[in-house]
Amino acid sequence: MIKYLGSKRRLVPVLSRIAAATGARSALDLFTGTTRVAQAFKAQGMEVTAVDTARYAETFARCYVATDARCVERRELAAALAYLDSLPGEPGYVTETFCVRSRFFQPFNGERIDAVRETIEREFSGSPLYPVLLTSLIEAADRVDSTTGVQMAYVKEWAPRSYRPLELRVPGLLEGTGTAVRGDAVELAGRLGEVDLAYLDPPYNQHRYFTNYHVWETLVAWDRPAHYGVACKRVDARDPATRSPFNSKRTIRDALAQVVGSLNCTVLVLSYNDESWITPEELTAMCDRFESVATLGFESARYVGARIGIFNPAGRKVGRVSHLTNRELVVVAGPAEAVERAAGSAAAGGPFVPRGQRTGRARRGSRPTPPGLRSPAPGPSRPSRPR
Repeated sequence: MIKYLGSKRRLVPVLSRIAAATGARSALDLFTGTTRVAQAFKAQGMEVTAVDTARYAETFARCYVATDARCVERRELAAALAYLDSLPGEPGYVTETFCVRSRFFQPFNGERIDAVRETIEREFSGSPLYPVLLTSLIEAADRVDSTTGVQMAYVKEWAPRSYRPLELRVPGLLEGTGTAVRGDAVELAGRLGEVDLAYLDPPYNQHRYFTNYHVWETLVAWDRPAHYGVACKRVDARDPATRSPFNSKRTIRDALAQVVGSLNCTVLVLSYNDESWITPEELTAMCDRFESVATLGFESARYVGARIGIFNPAGRKVGRVSHLTNRELVVVAGPAEAVERAAGSAAAGGPFVPRGQRTGRARRGSRPTPPGLRSPAPGPSRPSRPR
């Protein structure tokens, strides 16, 4: 997986236990990002729908969620990657924009990225391998970039990993089917059908994924956009249409409440943290239509930029880091029995501790627990592949 702000790497085992405890057979990951959580659900044998507004997230979802490993000819995939990996570098948009005008990649790797990306578009567009090859390229580029994990800036001196040559690898595809959808969560929440479990990991402050990962957005779109600023961000980042209501303190509460209220799910799992603009009490209130709500929490290290500090354009450290850890929250809402099992399973296997649980009689219009969710499903499951 790529380096990603708000990555749920440490949370995946807990979320997997929660999903297993509810016995869910279908799941929705509405802010899928790198698809790390969607992959964990799929590895458990669930039918997963992964949704995001980002082009790169849709590519990851097409690769890891929608692609069935059983339908991929491994020799063909390996041959395609070997062919792309053998291409000599050819300077183009990436080299000029992200190696010369900015310093995200060393020029020799930028030339390789240009050559591989152009060949994928020219020779594999429309092929089932297209999203798999694109995913391999993005992950390869992420392993040799020179950032702290976000693309709002690059480090002053070349990162040691940037000296490594670009290397394409076979993505760890999973067996099973799923669906990849690119779109806005507020618009889509009520139109995606009924699922056993819905997982939400929305943005919770002003940091915009569209600008934090603009290089990946451009690499997938391959539209050679005009850019601005030292980091050469896409010019359409200035377009209000690329701004999310979840990145505004004024609109985030209504947007999340609308999503939660529109979902057609039996169990809702919602990730948040204590740097958000919404309090745990407000999150619980949003889930009031469910019979029971439990909140779990644990301490987690903040992103690497917080540990490194804040620097001005001249490279001098300015300001002070306020804190190095966050309290991550997981809200579980649904039928009382399912929530109790999920909370108990999460707390028993990891560093999560209960913050409180509200159990009450089902509200008018709430859904009864389907028979399939009254106990964990006994069917076979596949172990999650490490990333």
